[in-house]
Amino acid sequence: MPEPIRDRPDVLVLGVGGTLGEAWMRGLLSGLESAGGIDFRECEYFVGSSAGSIVAATLAAGRRPNAGDRAAREWGEAAPGEAAEPGRLGRALRGAGRFGVAAASPFAPVALAGVAPAGRALRAAALAAAPSTSRSLGGLGRRLDSLGARFDGRLRVAAVDRRSGRRVMFGAPGAPPASVSAAVLASCSVPWIFAPVTIGGREYVDGGVWSPTNLDAAPAGRGSSVLCLVPTASLQAARTPAGALRAFTSTTVATEALAVRSRGARVRTVAPDPRSAGVMGIDLMNPRRAEDVLDAAFAQGRALAAPSGL
Repeated sequence: MPEPIRDRPDVLVLGVGGTLGEAWMRGLLSGLESAGGIDFRECEYFVGSSAGSIVAATLAAGRRPNAGDRAAREWGEAAPGEAAEPGRLGRALRGAGRFGVAAASPFAPVALAGVAPAGRALRAAALAAAPSTSRSLGGLGRRLDSLGARFDGRLRVAAVDRRSGRRVMFGAPGAPPASVSAAVLASCSVPWIFAPVTIGGREYVDGGVWSPTNLDAAPAGRGSSVLCLVPTASLQAARTPAGALRAFTSTTVATEALAVRSRGARVRTVAPDPRSAGVMGIDLMNPRRAEDVLDAAFAQGRALAAPSGL
């Protein structure tokens, strides 16, 4: 029986996971809120990557988790037109596999120290070789604008500079100026599926290119509590491509969690339980499963808030 989650964290970290990962995070947070009375809008900091950046921006705007459902729907509906074509998804996954080999260094422990120049070069080369696409996320941008989120010091959004291969945490001190909408669009621009987003004359892509959660970028120090939601991690065996992704994610996040704990922070990570993982399946950009994922995640959140059933 997992330890219950009864207190609001100081820092909420929300990872990658496509449309269904976003739905799982919204459902889990709503379940925790319902059963435990936790108001996640009051967290001191939010760190979001790709799917997680939508949820983070929603909460930072003072909205409850379910307020971001329309933005997430726009994101999911932007992808299936091409992804559903015969062979399209397979080609994208094979391309992602080659990218993973070429850019393994961003996910290695050295990433926590900023990645060596050679690692950045490999990542940039892989991104430059990615097939071009003109598919944009304008609908998502309009929904994000309607939320009214602003960079006020609490929100961090991860993206990767396509040319240099460097990670950028929009909203953090020293980061390039950007609107929340533009930063989230960049963080959600999955290579091979969506076109990069230009901010300040530079092109940016999905924050997951660097890390499944970017947990190591959490602004947490001694005594801070960090809750990290990891849609792409579970305890499933790595016997399938999806299982391998989840196992790889778990290892990466564990390493990043150690780095944050070394600063004196307390870190709790939560992944989909067997029911949620089963409903999510392997096509994480399939919006048709979103409602079922929300239901499973809501139940998981309620169980985490009150595992004794009280």
